[in-house]
Amino acid sequence: MDRISSLPNELLCHILSFLTTKEAALTSILSKRWRYLIAFVPYLYIDDSVFLHPEEDKRDRPEIIQSFLDFVDRILALQGDSPIKKCSIKCLSEVDSVRVDGWISNVLTRGVSDLDLLIILDMDGYDNYRLSPKSFESTTLVKLKIGCGIEIDWLAGSIFLPMLKTLVIDSARVYKFEILLDALPALEELVLVEVIWKDDHVNVSSASLKTLTIKDSDCLGILSFDTPSLVYFKYTSFVATDSPVVNMKNLCDAQINFLLTEEQLQRAREPDDDGHWFDQDIALGYSNVWKLFHGIQNVQYLDLFPNTLESNMNRGWQAMPVLLKNCPHLETLVIDGLFHHVTDKCGDACDCISREEKGHSLTSCPVKKLEIQGFRGTMKEMTMIKHFLDHFPCLKEMEIYVEENDPTELRFPEVSKVIKQMMEEFNKLSSCNVQLLVSDYLCKKWTAKGRIL
Repeated sequence: MDRISSLPNELLCHILSFLTTKEAALTSILSKRWRYLIAFVPYLYIDDSVFLHPEEDKRDRPEIIQSFLDFVDRILALQGDSPIKKCSIKCLSEVDSVRVDGWISNVLTRGVSDLDLLIILDMDGYDNYRLSPKSFESTTLVKLKIGCGIEIDWLAGSIFLPMLKTLVIDSARVYKFEILLDALPALEELVLVEVIWKDDHVNVSSASLKTLTIKDSDCLGILSFDTPSLVYFKYTSFVATDSPVVNMKNLCDAQINFLLTEEQLQRAREPDDDGHWFDQDIALGYSNVWKLFHGIQNVQYLDLFPNTLESNMNRGWQAMPVLLKNCPHLETLVIDGLFHHVTDKCGDACDCISREEKGHSLTSCPVKKLEIQGFRGTMKEMTMIKHFLDHFPCLKEMEIYVEENDPTELRFPEVSKVIKQMMEEFNKLSSCNVQLLVSDYLCKKWTAKGRIL
């Protein structure tokens, strides 16, 4: 007997859990010792691509699809009622939805704690897999991931998931979202990626939720947040028309990247009828940005992406003054890129336009640490950095990360020398510790070219 075969059953089953179910089943032909181990593996990875080999066009052959369905049924029958920890079902072919319902019901009955579903009945998107109500009845399920091709519609009283802590919905169609959240008393982590909302009004309401990630979802009319226990919030999506409720009183860490439509961008830049630019609060009111910033005012760490501040050569810092005035507990601010289009709506957050009162919105902000990413070594950026040093009263630490994608001005030795001297001068004249940081990747790249900052 070989050394691996002499290992205890528990250890062999653990090894098999790293394989797809088909690969694990194939080990049964090795010897009698391996023949029935598949029955006790606590992990199921059902993936039709491993079985159907789509690169060989087997997915279009009904007899091959039928053999895949029969294979899964045999595996589940062989395992009987043995406990199961995790199950992943990935079907990208026209499988029988009734059979899939049976598979899900089987693993839920056996006490699965981690369930990952990706089921596409129709690659053209016309026919979605509607999850059976039994998929939402489990006393053991802790993590549930619902992927592309699935349609979710629930009725009040039909959900019983008292132990669910993590819910991930990725590219699925969702109806009546509030009914689901009301039935998840233990939910701590919620991830919503490219969700296709079938309701225009969505309320993310959960007393237990601690982390929330929203990415690339549909633009909503109303999006509210009643999440008093939330400590981490990442938002990369379109701005809703309105957010009447934003309750995130315990939020510590936020990463915000607003995706604005061209119409919204145009409205933000247009002057009013008298030819004067809108007051910044009014200009931001249309896109609901102010309400969200006001609702997260207790945040201590804030990471802003370029779109949030409209920060690039063609856009101005529309949100910066409002943001700084409405986050009285902000301690760490991360800005990805200092370049922006100069407009009066930047207020005094930057030093691009000469004005009598400089840095008023900065002086009222308690930021202690500022991270600047994408530094390119220009004098305009250095002027902005000095502006921050002069007007952030509590600033103790500034980390400036050099842009990794060449070319930057730092490729010129004379520029690098001047920048280094200016950084040293900033440290002498300020109580803030200013650091210019270069990534390992960029450092190796420069060293290879004989350039050292």
